[in-house]
Amino acid sequence: MSMPRSPRHDEFRPVPRPPRPGSLRTAVAGLSPAYFALVMATGIVSIAAHMLGMPRIAGGLFAFNIFAYVVLWLLSMLRLAWFPGRFFGDMIDHGTGPGFFTWIAGSCVLGSQFITIGNWYTPAIALWLVGSLLWLALTYTIFTALSVKERKPSLAEGINGGWLLAVVATQSIAALGALIARHWPQPYRLELNFLALSMWLWGGMLYIWMIALIFYRYTFFRFSPGDLAPPYWINMGAMAISTLAGSLLIQNTPDAPYLRSLLPFLEGFTVFYWATGSWWIPMLLLLGAWRYIVKRFPLRYDPLYWGAVFPLGMYTASTLEMANAMHLEFLYVIPRYFIYVALVAWVATFAGLVWTVLNVVLAAATRAR
Repeated sequence: MSMPRSPRHDEFRPVPRPPRPGSLRTAVAGLSPAYFALVMATGIVSIAAHMLGMPRIAGGLFAFNIFAYVVLWLLSMLRLAWFPGRFFGDMIDHGTGPGFFTWIAGSCVLGSQFITIGNWYTPAIALWLVGSLLWLALTYTIFTALSVKERKPSLAEGINGGWLLAVVATQSIAALGALIARHWPQPYRLELNFLALSMWLWGGMLYIWMIALIFYRYTFFRFSPGDLAPPYWINMGAMAISTLAGSLLIQNTPDAPYLRSLLPFLEGFTVFYWATGSWWIPMLLLLGAWRYIVKRFPLRYDPLYWGAVFPLGMYTASTLEMANAMHLEFLYVIPRYFIYVALVAWVATFAGLVWTVLNVVLAAATRAR
């Protein structure tokens, strides 16, 4: 005769009810870790508009970005509280983990807005500290977890352009640090510029590692339209923000003797980054045409599209900043027209966001009747 089976401890746990479709819990449960790309994209388009003499557009996007940043933090903390398993599961997943680096870049781009548009250094310093702490926590947590986990996807399944968000996050700290350093007294100005220089160099090294894997995946593995997700535009965006950070360091050379001694190196690598980012633009346009025109892949709103808007705004701002830093006046024609490409992309993606939110709200209202 068999002994009666004693119930396991977890059998007494109440089974959580799945959230109702259209509810806040459903939206929070499915919130993409990469949604802070909305803040990144809005922030850099706003900065580019300010640099090109469009104060109303820049100010409006700045106000909206503060609101979006606060809302995304609240929703993310709700997701952590309500669905900790999904939250940390996404963090150690090869496909979704790199999306958390948008938290860092979003914080630092918003901080750059506070300085560039509002001339407010206190919130910019606070956001730089937030971004730096997030960089330390997320960089070592994500890459350690992805290194030691036993089950890993193949290279073709696991690598994508979103991994370069780690480069964008690193360079965003360098760029905001270079802006803050101009306001700090010595010797802190020297120290912060050195930290910005170090982050700029590390971001460049990280790009070389990652883009080699991505390019290898491009050319030696089967490529389907679904594989060409919008974050592949970060291939260019990572180089654009590296150009911006390098240009700011060039402008800071009078404040730091070691930067002055490295000036030829800074200028050479800044142009190197800009040229690499420029090369990617026609390539990505051709791949996009293949995806949407040749293969007729459906075009519908996805939060990942903010990762495609960000590089367009960053290329505009970085080209203008490099032209100012190195007296390359013949390059001014590029940002004067490219800003409109970035604005159109932002408006189109924002329209998709509004349409999606309205559909969710209407669906929830219909069920409530």
